[in-house]
This record gives sequence, C-alpha cells and structure tokens, in this order.
Amino acid sequence: MAQLTSVPFPLTCPEDIADPYQVYRSRREADPVHLVPAADPGGADSWYLFADHDVGRVLASQDYGRSARTARTGVPAPPDLVPAQYEVLRDVVSNWLVFLDPPRHTRLRLLVARHFSPRVVRGLRRRIEAIAAELLDDVRSRPCTDLVADFSAPLPILVISELLGVPREHRSWLRHCAMALQEANTSRFGDREGRYARAEAAARQLRDYFQEELRRRRSRAQDDLISSLVRDDGDGEPLTEPEIIGTCVHLLTAGHETTTNLLSKATLALLRHPRVLASVRAQPQLMANGVEELVRYDCPVQMISRWAYQDDVIGDRDIARGSRIVLVLGSANRDPHRFPDPDTLDLGRRVGRHWGFGGGIHFCLGAGLARLEAEVGLTTLLCGLPDVSLGDEPVEYAGDLVFHGPTRLPLHTGVGW
Repeated sequence: MAQLTSVPFPLTCPEDIADPYQVYRSRREADPVHLVPAADPGGADSWYLFADHDVGRVLASQDYGRSARTARTGVPAPPDLVPAQYEVLRDVVSNWLVFLDPPRHTRLRLLVARHFSPRVVRGLRRRIEAIAAELLDDVRSRPCTDLVADFSAPLPILVISELLGVPREHRSWLRHCAMALQEANTSRFGDREGRYARAEAAARQLRDYFQEELRRRRSRAQDDLISSLVRDDGDGEPLTEPEIIGTCVHLLTAGHETTTNLLSKATLALLRHPRVLASVRAQPQLMANGVEELVRYDCPVQMISRWAYQDDVIGDRDIARGSRIVLVLGSANRDPHRFPDPDTLDLGRRVGRHWGFGGGIHFCLGAGLARLEAEVGLTTLLCGLPDVSLGDEPVEYAGDLVFHGPTRLPLHTGVGW
C-alpha cells in the first residue's frame, strides 16, 4: 500500500492508466484529499478528491465552479479555457455547457435539455437499433475486428449526427474534426502548441460547417435538432448563433467520445467476467439496469475539474480560493462507504446515485441517450456475436484519465474460424 500511495498524480504509467483502481483505493484510504502543488510559480495548487462524500459535496456546492478567472479574482467571469491566439477554438469552447456557470448555464441548459427529454430519447430506440445492427453486420463479415474503430466509435457519431440532421456522407469527416478538436483537452496527443493548432483548425472547419447548416435550416427547416435549436426561443431569449454552433460541436465531441469509451470498456468488462456475460445473453433485459452498473464500475470520464471560489475545508485540509479541484469520479464510484463490495461487477446491483455521468448542475445532459446507446449497442453486439473473445494483441489505452478508454480493442469475432 505504501508503494501505491507514492504513485504521483496525475498518473502517467500506462498500466496504472489502464487500471487505476488499486492506486485509487490506496489514495482513498490513506490520502483522500491529495495535494499536487502548482508546477509553475504563480500557478494554482491542485487537490485530488478520491472519496464519494467529498466528490458529492463539491459537485453540489455553488462555492465551486468552472472558471479559473472567477476563482482567482472573486469576480464572475467566463472561463479562460484556451490561449488567446486560438480565437475560433476559444469562441466555440466558450459556448459549451460543461464550462459555464449560472446564470448563463441555467438559460442555455433549459433551452437545450428539452431536446434530450426521456420522450425524445425513447423515440430514438428503433433508429439506434438499426444503426447497431448495420455495424454488427460489418463486424461479422471478418474473423477479427477492432471494436473501437468498427463499432464503439461509429455508433454514437452516427446517432448524434442523425439527431443533428447531418448528411451521412459528412459523418466520417465530422468525427475526424471532432477528435482533432478534442485534442486540446488532453495531453495524450503530443506537444501543447501542436494540439492547440490542430484543434483551432478543426474548430474553424466545424464553425464554418455549422454556420452553413444554420443558414440552410433558416431557409428550410427540417425535422432535426439543428432546426429545433434555430427556432426555439424557450419563451424567452433565443439561442445566439455562436451558442447553437458551440452546442452542436459540443455534442459531437464530448457526446461521441464518452459513449465510445462506455461501449468499449463495458464490452471489455463483460468479456473479462464470463459468468456475467452469460447472464446477459440468457436475459438481455438485464442490460437496462446493467448499464448503470457498468458505468459505475468503470466510468468513461474518470476525472473532472472545478475551481474553488471560496476558502473551504475538505476533510482536514484547508482549500484556498483559486485552487483547482480534481474530482476523481472513478474512485468515488468504487468507494465502499457508498457501494458494498465495490470492485465486483454485479449487474443486479441497485446502483442508485453514482458519479459516472457527473453530478449537480453539470449532470450529463445526454446521459439518457448514452444509456440507451449502451443498452442497445452492447445487447446487439454481445448477443449477435456468441463466440466473441479478446484478441491476441494487447488492449491499448489512451494516455489520459479524463476521457478514459481504449484506443484499440482487438477482438476475435468467432466468425469464420
């Protein structure tokens, strides 16, 4: 245990990134409010929170928010997310719900949330089933597959593109742009300046693309999300063009990568637990509740950040205003004070509240859609490939604990052997 508590954060060892839960447990037991001093003079200290109670308290508190500028100055200000020279990226990301504080967050979320209501999501089931079946047919055409490239990544991008009303022939290009833009949020793609430059180019392309899509919807509305956002004023102030574009880009990026990771990691977990997998195949209806347990067990976003707007005390640690708070959702979801026998995958578990989709005012807007995509996708894949097994090559994880998941997941499909 002493050796594990000496592992520095953020994690960099590939083995720890692929399976961080032993390190989490050691921190949760010995140092649940863990200080990482600022790397640069004048920078902010970071506090990593590993316990369920502490994570939940910060997520529910208005004393923590998304803007480092507000935390530093005490004056409400938009988050300073992107260096000033990357103007288009800065403008696009500044309109993402996940980075906003009230009151702007409240207004924008109310306008967008109606398009992800349970009724709307239920209406997508048949189309998601058709997309999953089409992808499965392609996977079944060969003896080996990379689940990420051939199933987990295409499914959510096809679903969200269809929801937006994006033509099918544009969807591969949009995914490429979305992944390039997402590079700005992670260290796994090389040097910082290179990442921002690629993300800026992608943001410019996506902004121009959706500007044209908005122009088309204003002249001729369609039955899609973009048209709804264009005409929806929510009986109040309508969404601005930058807000609509930012929302569309946000849905493409965060929406598709989190569901991709959920599908991949859930498949991996079930293949590593053959008895649980057998129960799903015998009773596919278990997956409706099982998705919640799979998200709890190995959530697709392991960490999220907040900034302290006031001095505070967490555990026995004094937290200064302006500090960065890293909420380790993956650790909180394995906290035995909240979940008995937390390292066991139990699809019959009454999960209740977990942090796999975040919490508080920033609870994932697309959680219902992600649940349905996972339920349908996993059932289609695992029941449609009764002899699927892990491939001979190792599973490769991205070097990141924010958007956490495999970059490649080789499988033997069990077909044609």
